[in-house]
Amino acid sequence: MPELVPFPVDRADITGYYEALAAALDGSGPGLAPYEAGTPEPEFDAAALAAAPDDLALVVATSGSTGTPKRAMLTRGALVASATATHDRIGAGTWLLPLPPHHIAGTQVIVRSIVSGTTPTVLDAWSLEGFTKATGLVARNAPPFSPIHTSLVPTQLRDLLDGDDETHTRALAAARRYRSILVGGSATPRALLERAREGGLSVVTTYGSSETSGGCVYDGTPLDGVGVRVIEPDDDGVGRIALTGPMLAAGYLGDPERTAVTFVDEAGAHHFLTDDLGSFDGTLAITGRIDDVITTGGYKVSPRVVEEAVQRVPGVRDAVVVARPHERWGQTVAVAIVTDAAVDATEELSERLLIECRRLLPPYAVPRLVRYEEALPLTGVGKPDRAFVARHDQWQNLR
Repeated sequence: MPELVPFPVDRADITGYYEALAAALDGSGPGLAPYEAGTPEPEFDAAALAAAPDDLALVVATSGSTGTPKRAMLTRGALVASATATHDRIGAGTWLLPLPPHHIAGTQVIVRSIVSGTTPTVLDAWSLEGFTKATGLVARNAPPFSPIHTSLVPTQLRDLLDGDDETHTRALAAARRYRSILVGGSATPRALLERAREGGLSVVTTYGSSETSGGCVYDGTPLDGVGVRVIEPDDDGVGRIALTGPMLAAGYLGDPERTAVTFVDEAGAHHFLTDDLGSFDGTLAITGRIDDVITTGGYKVSPRVVEEAVQRVPGVRDAVVVARPHERWGQTVAVAIVTDAAVDATEELSERLLIECRRLLPPYAVPRLVRYEEALPLTGVGKPDRAFVARHDQWQNLR
């Protein structure tokens, strides 16, 4: 039976976590169940551990935005395979860690650092001033001629780009120093990516999860050793995404039933069946999540596709699309919007929104309800909290 210990992680000082994780990776220390210092310690029993793999290195909570978190079991081999594949794609280097270190994206920054023999610089509280200062520290601490990398969520990337004062100018200049800025955690709007790349940022979109030891597809292309299958594709080639490779989790701690239906052997390979929908022709394109799909009048609507349309409207800073109950259609499409600072939520903006959505979307996918928000609620890793948004009961009719 493997040994597993809860490990409180203090974002302001990850030294202890770095050392314990290094020991877990080389087998000289126990497996870790990291959690944010000051929050309740995770619990697990002997029966759950009895079914865990002997080389268990990490048990990390998933970061789903709609369901109850699960506890993915990651082996030493899976974590190292993920880090090595990342190095093969973007090069080993020195990292800035501006993400919660107890989540998989933050932990993987530490794993990559351990594998490459470097120490990450930690930004324990996000701010543009802090990012600029921390980038200077990363560059000074990096070995000669070694690249520097960082990993952000879309909200942080947007913060870098939204503004033209001196603070933003310095932060943007700092961001240009990174060979790679990995962006993941949630879907990154196409318009935001275009702005970032036009601004000289080396942005790399990532796709993955706790169950894949972090990102395993970069800019739509699987990392070495990663396989992608589309299960039961429709006429457009869109279906459920399944992944294979050495970075996969061994299952969910204490949940054999869910493990059995999520990690399956098909076509001679071990697969992780994601909850994502998409297509793959050599490049992976995610269109949404199975549990996010809105069914209105018998039609299926991908919130992600609607969000892309809404975010093209001038004055819209961010948007999240959810389902709301409808007496006749079962569900209807609703959108919560954050506007740019200089834009008021007016009837004129709503009219522009309707015009653009009608141009880009089929009639059944055009939002019927809207809310204007000062900010979107986020989960702990920066994903829009769809469940929270959907629970709102005060919406304006858009059409």
